[in-house]
Amino acid sequence: MADKTPASVWRNPVHFAAFGFGSGAAPVAPGTFGTLAALPIWLFVFAPLSTDAYLLTLIVATIIGVWICHQTSADIGVHDHGGIVWDEFVGLWIALFAVPMHWFWILLGFALFRLFDIWKPWPIGWADRRVSGGLGIMLDDVIAGIYALVVLQILVYLFS
Repeated sequence: MADKTPASVWRNPVHFAAFGFGSGAAPVAPGTFGTLAALPIWLFVFAPLSTDAYLLTLIVATIIGVWICHQTSADIGVHDHGGIVWDEFVGLWIALFAVPMHWFWILLGFALFRLFDIWKPWPIGWADRRVSGGLGIMLDDVIAGIYALVVLQILVYLFS
C-alpha cells in the first residue's frame, strides 16, 4: 500500500516537483506512474538535446533532485515517501541517454530501469538502505538508471 499523499503536495511547489508533478500521488505503484510521467518530459526536453546539453541538464536535474527530495522528505517527516518520484524521473532520463528514437528501445529502457529500481542489485540496495537524506533518495535510482543505461546500450550495439 502506498503512503498517504500529504496535502502539501498540492500547494507547495517543491513537494509538487518531488512528487513528480502529482504522478507520485497515484494510489498504487507510484514509482511506475512517476516513471511514466517522466517519459513525455524526456521526449520533449531531453531527447532533442545534444549530448553535452543532455548531460548538463541531467546533472542539474540530479542536483535539484537531491535538494527537493531532501526538503520534501524533511517537511513531511517520512524518509523516501513512496510518492517522492523525482528520483524515478532522473533514473529514467539516465537510462534513456543516447537511446535510438524508436518505441522499442524507449520501452525497453523504461522496463530495464523499473527492473533495476525494483530488484535493487548491489550496490543499489546498499545505497537504498545506507544513504540518508535527499542524496539517499536519489542515489539508488541514479545507480539503477546507470545499470539500465549500460544494459540498454549493449543491446543497442548488439542488435542495431
